[in-house]
Amino acid sequence: MSLIIYLDGNFVEEKDAKISVFDHGLLYGDGVFEGIRSYGGKIFRMEEHIQRLYRSAHALMLDIPMSQKEMMEVVAETVRVNSLQDAYIRAVVTRGIGDLGLDPMKCKTPTVFVIASKITLYPEELYEKGLTIQTVATRRNSPESLNPSIKSLNYLNNILAKIEANNTGGMEGLILNSEGYVVECTADNIFLVNEGTLLTPPISSGALEGITRGAVLEAAEFLGIPCAEPLLTRYNVYNAQECFLTGTAAEMIPVVKVDGRSIGSGEPGPITIQLRERFKEMTRTGGYRAYPSTEE
Repeated sequence: MSLIIYLDGNFVEEKDAKISVFDHGLLYGDGVFEGIRSYGGKIFRMEEHIQRLYRSAHALMLDIPMSQKEMMEVVAETVRVNSLQDAYIRAVVTRGIGDLGLDPMKCKTPTVFVIASKITLYPEELYEKGLTIQTVATRRNSPESLNPSIKSLNYLNNILAKIEANNTGGMEGLILNSEGYVVECTADNIFLVNEGTLLTPPISSGALEGITRGAVLEAAEFLGIPCAEPLLTRYNVYNAQECFLTGTAAEMIPVVKVDGRSIGSGEPGPITIQLRERFKEMTRTGGYRAYPSTEE
């Protein structure tokens, strides 16, 4: 069945959802995006995702031609018109149509589109058994060059890291910054557990301020698990008792081996399992309703 896509004010069939070859999102990666999840018709952390989208656009001096409230309703309507309950949603804003030159001022009107579909990054068995990941040579972009906090369409830093991970047989690639500190993986934040404390790299190291990352930190607080955001090296990863990744698409998935070294017992650990259960509960009980409530 064909998807229905929101494109610049209209809902169109998938085959008709087209943008110009002169769009600077295509020509130069000039634009921003968000990946969002819906669970049971409730869009998880919608407001936080849309706020981040608008922060990224503001950093690029890209004016999104609708309010945040209007964007949230567009996202919800895209879920509704596709009759989806559990969905992966991609909201994209590009600089729009310009010429072959680089100047963004030549682009008069941004392009906005929203896709609601399904996504499966890993088979279910890996959520039970855990991932094997590999450190890659590609380093995180420097904030002085391209700030990683901007969730832009230029994702080559992550894509090059993913290619390296694929070539080494790893299921994910662990990225370091120019100083050798652990940042994140190609599409996910990373967490460690050591002596009962939950650790994750600080945003200042180059990690994305992930929405799922924030939800897991909240889950840890709810469960009484102490948290810290120190600078981490691979030594800390290798000697962690537990490790897991978080992301909108991947959700929360354990890691049991890094660079050939087993993490802890080589199986998903108790704190990881506990946090994953709490995270699942959070996705079931909260969110922006895409459909009218049927509750009395």
